[in-house]
Amino acid sequence: MSVSVLVIGAGPAGLSAAVAAADAGAMVTLLDAGDGLGGQYWRHLPPERSSVREARLHHGWPLFERLRERVAADEAITVLTEAQVWAVETTGAVTVRVLVGPADAAGREPLALAADAIVFATGAHDRTLPFPGWNLPGTFSAGAAQALAKGERIAVGRRAVVAGAGPFLLPVARSLTDAGAEVLGVYEAARPLHAAKGWLARPHRLLGAARKGPELAGYLGHHLRRRIPYRLGAAVVEARGEGRVEEAVIARLDADWAPVPGTERTVAVDAVCVSHGFTPRLELPIAAGCRTGPDRFVLVDADQRTSVPGVYAAGEITGIGGVDAALVEGRIAGHRAAGGDRSALRADLRRRRAADDVARRIEAAHGVRPGWRAWLRDDTVVCRCEEVPYGRLRDTAAATAQDSLRSLKLTTRAGLGICQARMCGRTVEELTGAAPASAADTSDQRPLAAPIRLGDLAGLATTPHGGKDTQ
Repeated sequence: MSVSVLVIGAGPAGLSAAVAAADAGAMVTLLDAGDGLGGQYWRHLPPERSSVREARLHHGWPLFERLRERVAADEAITVLTEAQVWAVETTGAVTVRVLVGPADAAGREPLALAADAIVFATGAHDRTLPFPGWNLPGTFSAGAAQALAKGERIAVGRRAVVAGAGPFLLPVARSLTDAGAEVLGVYEAARPLHAAKGWLARPHRLLGAARKGPELAGYLGHHLRRRIPYRLGAAVVEARGEGRVEEAVIARLDADWAPVPGTERTVAVDAVCVSHGFTPRLELPIAAGCRTGPDRFVLVDADQRTSVPGVYAAGEITGIGGVDAALVEGRIAGHRAAGGDRSALRADLRRRRAADDVARRIEAAHGVRPGWRAWLRDDTVVCRCEEVPYGRLRDTAAATAQDSLRSLKLTTRAGLGICQARMCGRTVEELTGAAPASAADTSDQRPLAAPIRLGDLAGLATTPHGGKDTQ
């Protein structure tokens, strides 16, 4: 009897896991909340209005096409798109609760899915540090700006700046210019010496990531052709405007990311696109009982196995290492989830070591440093959903002597809005020193991973079997 494998997430890691599991003889169900395959990395126009230039707009597009065609042609792989996982139950076997249908629509089909093994490949989203004016219309996370550029061919503005930290800023700038925007500059918070130390420690190990060279060269070539300035040790520390962004204030930063007084300059813009790294999407792994490490990523062993029997994890929920890391981790997770022989993974295990090294270098060179708090004023909004300003958050925490994250959220409402702390959770923790009361009390823990209508709750399937169950 074939092993059944449920893969959640159809980005690079999930696609890779689904194909590897099928190759190892498993019956695979692949879920994604989007209306197509590719995830955030290969976000693209739908087939009914596809672009003839698609390959020019995505790095690694031929690989995506091969994976997509393989998934579509393999009878062992069942694909469910517009399939929103909203809860994971762990009484007995791990059961995944899903609603299938257009997002937020009424009457979506409820499913309860179980399998012999589950692979979480849920990815990550931008982390954006707050600054005065970041809640003005025209300020976007860099990921949102890129998603609109790649998935809808919409430029978020005519004159934009890209700021934050990490290699992701380069492809965002390219996507914006490809969509018709003028990018006035890319501002990387890490100073040159710090970035060099992070990337060039033990340089011989970079040979394992030599395949990243052409990709980097492509981005740099694009910057040179478009004459886009790239500044290290600088940041957008304020956005200004009446009703929407009209100006960005850019300052040089010291080694801890605090603004250097007197270096501020103002640039006229109508879009500010910011990303200070990524936060893994941990709701589902945490709900399943998977352990996370001090760095708040899912802990996995050499086979991508989590602390929960039969549950695997791959991609950016285990560490931010880029698409190469996601692909190789997906192959390992899918192969082992299907019961494949570990001896067939020698080459992938070597590639994963190289990808892990790149992830460590990214964190060492571009990881968030504490001086960014000097950007804030008392009226700077920290929690955008509940409009909680920094001064109120700080003063309430001090006045009540609270050190519990849960207590602080209930007192200030920071993190209790519609995004459920996805945007502000890590920031609230850092600004107040509030600590989770337990491993289950973090800004990443959400009993419901996505909003669900009360009407949908009324007709849920109750008994999973064979991978699928309907009413």
